[in-house]
Amino acid sequence: MNIKSFLKLVEIQTKVASVIPYLLGLTYTLYHFKSLNALNMIIMFLSMILFDMAVTAINNYFDYKRAVKKQGYGYETHNSIVQNNLSEKTVVLTIIILVIISAILGFYLVYLTNLFVLLLGAICFFIGIIYSYGPMPISRTPFGEIFSGFTMGLGITFIVIYINVFDQNIISLSYQNLRVMLEFDLFHILGIILVSMPAVLCIANIMLGNNICDIEDDIENKRHTLPIVVGKKPALILLELLYYFSYISIIIAVVIKTLPIYSLLVLLTLIPVKKNINAFKLNPTKKDTFGAIVGCFVTINVSLILSIVIGIVINALI
Repeated sequence: MNIKSFLKLVEIQTKVASVIPYLLGLTYTLYHFKSLNALNMIIMFLSMILFDMAVTAINNYFDYKRAVKKQGYGYETHNSIVQNNLSEKTVVLTIIILVIISAILGFYLVYLTNLFVLLLGAICFFIGIIYSYGPMPISRTPFGEIFSGFTMGLGITFIVIYINVFDQNIISLSYQNLRVMLEFDLFHILGIILVSMPAVLCIANIMLGNNICDIEDDIENKRHTLPIVVGKKPALILLELLYYFSYISIIIAVVIKTLPIYSLLVLLTLIPVKKNINAFKLNPTKKDTFGAIVGCFVTINVSLILSIVIGIVINALI
């Protein structure tokens, strides 16, 4: 396997869905907590990217193994194993190496922080694996959008924030005399959830948009995704609503002063986002308009990150 086929196998272009929540957590930590642990951030980034690559490779591998329809864009062009004529043994070995290195880095991060990071990481690892693996993978059910959105949008953002402020008691897990106790600062947790929601909902929409495009192929391949269960029209309505909920979460976060007032500037992105939504609704296909859904994710969340950066800079100047 050469570098080009490896990058295709792990779909390196999709890693933006991990990097943006990571940057969101980083900027929010600097703005709200004024704290940053560089070593923890580097280890977290490497572990996150490697595991994201592994999950994508697992997904491509099992799509290849379970495919009933073996012609068309989704199989011959989109699946890197077919396109690059990769051997199954090489793909499996690549997945194992990525998972092992990611896990080692994760355990080192736990060593540098505390056991709560182990719990968070274990949950993310478990969901990532069963997303494509097992008798009934999450990706083949109506719950793929929920799990992908919350695992990447909230999970990554929360872990990034926590590994920088783990010693500030925003949340703590303790065990004593056969009792497990979880304590958390409700205001901080609510704030993190609100800030994460644009990433959560937009990542869910990437999955939803992907499944809308693949309805016919998924029916033939015996997948039971959300658009198949609820229908194409309701799925398109849901996709549009989730974008609007992203903007609502930003407004609420500004009102409770979790986000700076400058984050209201993100509302201006509603114009290009609405244009992208309309283009996708008219012709929801992988080739022609799916890129518009990814564009909405990038537009909303990068704008949010930049608005937080403005808040950081202005606070530093005051």
